Amino acid sequence: MARRRRGSEANIWPGFVDGLSTLLLVLMFVLSIFVVAQFYLGERLTSVKDELAGKDAELVRLTARINELARQLGLAETARDDLQAQILALQDTIEQKNAELATLGAALAASQSAVAASVEELEAERALTDDQKSQIATLNAQLAALRKQLQSLQEALEAAEAKDKAQEAQIENLSQRLNAALARKVQELQEVRSRFFEALRAALGERDDIKVVGDRFVFESDILFGSCSAVIGQGGQSDLNKLADALIDIQDDIPTEVNWVLRVDGHADAAPLGPNCRAIFDSNLELSAQRAISVVNYLTERGVPARRLMATGSGSTAPLVAGGSASALAQNRRIEFKLTER
Repeated sequence: MARRRRGSEANIWPGFVDGLSTLLLVLMFVLSIFVVAQFYLGERLTSVKDELAGKDAELVRLTARINELARQLGLAETARDDLQAQILALQDTIEQKNAELATLGAALAASQSAVAASVEELEAERALTDDQKSQIATLNAQLAALRKQLQSLQEALEAAEAKDKAQEAQIENLSQRLNAALARKVQELQEVRSRFFEALRAALGERDDIKVVGDRFVFESDILFGSCSAVIGQGGQSDLNKLADALIDIQDDIPTEVNWVLRVDGHADAAPLGPNCRAIFDSNLELSAQRAISVVNYLTERGVPARRLMATGSGSTAPLVAGGSASALAQNRRIEFKLTER
């Protein structure tokens, strides 16, 4: 048994050595393959790096080329826009020229028409017969005669204008004379009015209820009429008698060519009519008018010619003094006498 165990141990070692040798050989082979692979991969990596470097350079070159092409494209677009603007400008110019050509063509056609008409007229004139020429001569003679007549009419018109100027001068002279005559009449009437006022003032005396206002003799209505009445009272008749006598005395002194008239204006105050008064008169205007008519009728009865009297009523539209006091109302209730020309 011991021999067998020693023999087995002696046989194991060579196998172990062989196995180890084989393992070493395998390791060496693997290392060799690895070294070869490393070398091959290093070469390949270097080649790839070189290729990548070349690709990068090519990419840079292509990028630069693209940028250059983009710049050239921008320049081309700018040039294209300029060309389009020039084309539009040329088109406008062409249209203007076409319009000018059309105008020139129309003018040329008109000129040609005029020339053709002139040629036709010239040919027609050349084609005139002797009779037509004789007729033209006759018409020219008639035209000359008409011109002479026109000249005669012009001379007659100038003579008429000169006559009109002379007549205008005469009319101007007559107008001046008429104005002077009217002024004299106004002066005469003013003198008569002054005499009438002086005579009436002398007959009536100095009274507060009778006064001269401008060119009018003013009687307060209260001295002629009662309240809300158009009937002249006894005291008023006495005063009107004096007025009528003064007017009759001076009427013969008034020039006959002066168409004079004594205007009697009735005025009322602004106070509303009472109920009893409204039963007789509709308004202050009617009251003032009826009072003026009563005065005119009374003077006519006293001998003053009716054609020399005129009655008007103004109501309360023309107060003599302002205010609503009793004194103001009394002064505004009045009869005015004005000697004037009709």
